[in-house]
Amino acid sequence: MIPLSIRFTANFQNPCGPRVPSVPRGFTILKQTTCLARHARCVRSQGIFQMKPLSKACWLVLLIAVAFSLQASAFQQAIDTAAIDAVVQDTMRAWDVPGASLAIVKDDRVIYLKGFGVRELGSQQPVTPDTLFAIASTTKAFTTTAMAMLVDEGKINWDDPVRKHLEFFRLADPLASENVTLRDLVCHRTGLSRNDLLWEESPWGREEILRRIGWVKLNRPFRSTYQYNNIMFLAAGEVVGRTSGGSWESFIQSRIFDPLGMSTANFSITQVLKSSDHSSPHRKNKAGKVEAISWVNVDNIGGAGCINASARDMSRWVRFQLGDGIFEGKRLVSSTNLAETHTPQMVIRMDDQAMALNPYTTQVTYGMGWIIQDYHGQTLISHTGGLNGFRARVVLVPRVKLGMAILTNSSVGSSGASMHTAATNSLLDLLLGFQKTDWNSLLAEQARKVEAAEKARLDERETKRQKETHTSHDLAAYIGTYLEPAYGTVTVSLADGSLLLQWSSFEAKLDHFHFDAFSVEGPSLLENEQVVFTQGRDGDIAGLNFLGLEFVKQPSPVYRSGQSK
Repeated sequence: MIPLSIRFTANFQNPCGPRVPSVPRGFTILKQTTCLARHARCVRSQGIFQMKPLSKACWLVLLIAVAFSLQASAFQQAIDTAAIDAVVQDTMRAWDVPGASLAIVKDDRVIYLKGFGVRELGSQQPVTPDTLFAIASTTKAFTTTAMAMLVDEGKINWDDPVRKHLEFFRLADPLASENVTLRDLVCHRTGLSRNDLLWEESPWGREEILRRIGWVKLNRPFRSTYQYNNIMFLAAGEVVGRTSGGSWESFIQSRIFDPLGMSTANFSITQVLKSSDHSSPHRKNKAGKVEAISWVNVDNIGGAGCINASARDMSRWVRFQLGDGIFEGKRLVSSTNLAETHTPQMVIRMDDQAMALNPYTTQVTYGMGWIIQDYHGQTLISHTGGLNGFRARVVLVPRVKLGMAILTNSSVGSSGASMHTAATNSLLDLLLGFQKTDWNSLLAEQARKVEAAEKARLDERETKRQKETHTSHDLAAYIGTYLEPAYGTVTVSLADGSLLLQWSSFEAKLDHFHFDAFSVEGPSLLENEQVVFTQGRDGDIAGLNFLGLEFVKQPSPVYRSGQSK
């Protein structure tokens, strides 16, 4: 009599003969009868298997299965909640994060769900599993899952031209504009760089943003390079809305939120602030202290990053993603098209910084709304999110049916190096039995290097500053309206002896740097930006360089006698 309690985590070629079926991935032998070898007769008796003698080859199969089951065996026992608590608390302290919420899923069960810390510094209101956070760019997978559903229905195809569904969409490069597909939009290969200031705190609506990005020059050849771009996901979200006969929000609500029971998830600052259980965003100020800040309205970025949700909501999303498109017995999307979103589409180059942040990874690719990489031999499907005082990460480990979502209320660190990545990496090591790594120290060092590089750049700029120089003209000569096709109008005015710049929703004082260069003082999103005025052939001020773009000065209007100005 041989007791067996084995979890198989991989497919094996069975050497016992063709009459014995191969063991499927994820198949569990627990108090059940099963055929393990040719002519083997198994009798269930109080959870114990009685078996006829097995061949050496069949014993080898069992030994291999046991070896592969070591990582998963921990989940057959009670989860070590104290160890998980310690990981989260340690990372919160290391990154000075006020609050976080974590959900962990295994084998379609929520095995851990807990909030930590406070919703806002200075308050005593605790973070709970139902506290709402901005999930930022982890929204992107909701958009591509919605697209997968529409592909199922025959309303779109992954390789449809974008203009088939969004007739006004264009790119500045003619070849790219004619050939760009829905797939191109959601795997970051259009050749466009981020251009996030077209939507961040801008006054423009979604269609206006998409029309403006059509004037931006591509900085890489079409389909040649992975370049992250939120506005392309905005376009994808608008396609979802138009082809479904409603809006992106209505489709996500009716086809994903409602069937999954994501009852508190929503799409807007106006909705989240009505909740009695929502977190406040935080950031580190110039003095190095973490402080609470106000929520920023990001409704205009839609399918790229405007969802707000709780850890409880996200636990249901993780179950669905690990469940092959099925949730609680009901199929919501085909296995084929959900899998397509999890399939590598574009290689992400592993530069020095990426390798430092991912020391146990050899290759990283982007799917459609997901990053796919290897980690200690496991396939990880994940995405991070970072937005105005929030960071989030969703991680799937399909082979062992493990997933997690962490939401935090601080933007300390960077999108790749902060609590959300340190905690999830540490939890993967704990739950999968990998060698322990001090992710807090490793990622903090990389974050310091990024900060140091930026400081060195600014220090070098200051060193080269010619402090005793003056502008080439009186300040009044710089007053006027300057135009750039995509970014629109910059207005320069004069008040109290200083130049003022107005662009988008921003208004800032221009502080003289040297010659005809000025530093922008004021809005945090424009921090460390400069404006450099240029002269025409006649010596008059003819334009300015701002955000790396050339704005052309517009002629002053000429008024005839009797006309009002």
